[in-house]
Amino acid sequence: MHFREWSVSRFIIRESLNTFCRPSSFHTICGRRIETSTTMIFLTGLVGFVLALTAEARVGDSSDSDFCTETKECLLFDLVCETNTYQVRHYDSVKWVSTNESSYVFEFAAPKMFSRLFKYITGENEGGKKIEMTSPVVVRMPEKKIWEKGDYTMSFLLPSEHQSNPPIPTNEDVYIKETPDMNVYVKSYGGWMTTMSDKIKSNDLSSALDAANAAYKKGSHCGVGYNSPMTILKRHNEVWYIAEGEPVCDTSE
Repeated sequence: MHFREWSVSRFIIRESLNTFCRPSSFHTICGRRIETSTTMIFLTGLVGFVLALTAEARVGDSSDSDFCTETKECLLFDLVCETNTYQVRHYDSVKWVSTNESSYVFEFAAPKMFSRLFKYITGENEGGKKIEMTSPVVVRMPEKKIWEKGDYTMSFLLPSEHQSNPPIPTNEDVYIKETPDMNVYVKSYGGWMTTMSDKIKSNDLSSALDAANAAYKKGSHCGVGYNSPMTILKRHNEVWYIAEGEPVCDTSE
C-alpha cells in the first residue's frame, strides 16, 4: 500500500473518532466505556469502510508511480529502504491470474504464457468479462543451467475491481493465485528483459545480497516488466528476490 493511501486511512479514523468519542458514549479506543449500541454500529461500519479502502489501495492509480505509466492501475508498494545497489519494498497481499510453461529458455515460454493470459483478460473466463490490463507482468524465473529445462510462471495483476472476486478462468492451464504480504529486494534496469539480461541482473542482485548477509528465497526469482512490447525507449524492468526474515538494507555500502 502506498504511504499516501495509508495516511488518508489513518486521518479518516482519527477524525471520525474525535467526532464520535465524547464523554457520554464510548469505548476503550477512546479510553471510555461504550454506553450505546449506536457507537458500536458506527465503529463496525468505520472498520469495514477503512478495510475496503486500504484493500483497494494495494492496486491503484498509475500516477503514483514514476515508472509504471502505461496502464491505468499498477501494483503499489511501500519503499522500506534503498542502497546504491537495490531497494527493499513491501507489497501487500494481492491476486493474480497465472499460467505455467516448461522450457529451456524464457523466450520460448513467454509467448505461450502471454497468449493464455491475454485470452483470459479479453473474455476467456466465466461470464466472458473483459478485464483491463495492469502492470507489472511478473515471471517466476527458475535458476538453472542453460541446457536444463525449467518451469516458468507468468502472472498478470488483477485490477482493483476484480481483486475480491476474480472471474474464473475457463482454460484449465490458467488459474488465480494470491501472493501474501512480503518484503522484496529489487534491482531495476532498462532495455529488454531476456534470458541473458535477466541472468546478469539477478546475479548482480544476489551477489549484493550475499555480501550484505541478507536472507532471501533462492532457487528462483521474479523477472518483472512494466512496458508493452511496442515500447522501444525508456523501458523499465526489475529483478525481485523475496526477503526472508527482517530485510537488510545497509545504506553505507
